[in-house]
Amino acid sequence: ANTGSAAFKAPAGDAVLSPAVQRVVTENNLDPAAITPTGPKGNITKGDALAAIGAAAPAPAAAPAPRADHPREERVKMTRLRQTIARRLKESQNTAAQLTTFNEVDMTAIMALRNQYKDAFEKAHGVKLGFMSFFTKAVVHALKEIPAVNAEIDGTDIIYKNHYDIGVAVGTDKGLVVPVLRDADQLTLAGIEKGIGALGKAARDGELTLDQLQGGTFTITNGGTYGSLMSTPILNAPQSGILGMHNIVQRPMAVNGQVEIRPMMYVALSYDHRLVDGKEAVTFLVRIKQLLEDPARALLDL
Repeated sequence: ANTGSAAFKAPAGDAVLSPAVQRVVTENNLDPAAITPTGPKGNITKGDALAAIGAAAPAPAAAPAPRADHPREERVKMTRLRQTIARRLKESQNTAAQLTTFNEVDMTAIMALRNQYKDAFEKAHGVKLGFMSFFTKAVVHALKEIPAVNAEIDGTDIIYKNHYDIGVAVGTDKGLVVPVLRDADQLTLAGIEKGIGALGKAARDGELTLDQLQGGTFTITNGGTYGSLMSTPILNAPQSGILGMHNIVQRPMAVNGQVEIRPMMYVALSYDHRLVDGKEAVTFLVRIKQLLEDPARALLDL
């Protein structure tokens, strides 16, 4: 009896395996000595081998239990500002026939001008000289030349604007807002910088009034502050145009037959094709490029 019992529980590593059992053992890389036999005379059956597969398989890792202070999902009510942003953007997308045209600007001249006069400018006006004032000036000049970009559609009418109220997109903790810089055509570079600075601070402090958010004729958005290289900005309805600024990147450029490293920025104009033709949109953006690459043109009204 003792001999029989020992044979029943002994490892079966030296036992002769049937072809069916051998196939299961080989295909699953099993150790016969680790399989408990249940067959006659202590033989390993196919069932024993199949059972050993499950026993040898590692148990699946249990999903980590959610931390009490960090649930796997969280439902939060949208703020009224976010709801308004979502509604207006979708309305803009559904209403306008939006297209985007692209170009690139060599920022060498503006950067040199800014570096040369930034200290004197800040000392004289109490505000730093940034790029937004140059872009705003260029936009106003281009809008005067291509008035359709400064217009809007109202039913079957076109409303041409003879004032230039530029919306400036500002990112805040609560969402994107677009306060309006009034009568930008009547402001100096210092006036533009002060106005944009004040609007940005009011936006971040949550102190913008409804009047400061309405009535813009054109919008500028600067994704470059976040590192964006290229984008297709969405229209701020009912406006017909929005200019997207982007990151300034040093790139090799062909200049007079020579390769030079230049600070380049991609610019994008999204426009409402119902009102603005492709030729007008391209001309507008080329005009922006010319005015930025040769800032003296704006000063001389050329």
